[in-house]
Amino acid sequence: MRFEVEIGGRRWQVVVARTGDDIAVTVNGHTRQVDAARIHAHTLSLVVDSVSPVDTITGTGDRHARAHVYDVSFARDPVGGPLTVHVGGVPITVTVNGRRRGRRLHGDGSISGPQRLTAPMPGKVVRLLVKAGDTVGARQPVVVVEAMKMENELRASRDGTVTEIHAREGMSVDAGALLIVIQ
Repeated sequence: MRFEVEIGGRRWQVVVARTGDDIAVTVNGHTRQVDAARIHAHTLSLVVDSVSPVDTITGTGDRHARAHVYDVSFARDPVGGPLTVHVGGVPITVTVNGRRRGRRLHGDGSISGPQRLTAPMPGKVVRLLVKAGDTVGARQPVVVVEAMKMENELRASRDGTVTEIHAREGMSVDAGALLIVIQ
């Protein structure tokens, strides 16, 4: 899955791909192997291999560098704005793909526009709990995605009607893959 990520006004090209039990994360052409484990609903423990890729032409790079461990927590802006990521307790504002996802906040605090439920990380859809046309309530579970050996229950953020389903049970999905749209 490809992303364009903006942090502090600087843009990064990020590619995330599953490689066996780990995840290969490539940032602006530099790849790291990441072993991720979910600690809480919005917290991951990441073991990042700091090995620099060895250039096959020059032979340069460090095959024996140490791995680094990070506890990373994240919180989404409720109206589709930037993501706040805490790395080692330091908050970092992150914008993914430069979009706000088409939702708008009204003066009374209500949100309009479609709610797009996406896969939080690469995984497999294990259960679809709704079908197109179903009416759902706020906080109602709608799909379960297994990722990193944990089941993640994705819920509707508000009342609405399921208008699109882009997943099926047993389907493998990439991080950020659109699963369900609720109007």
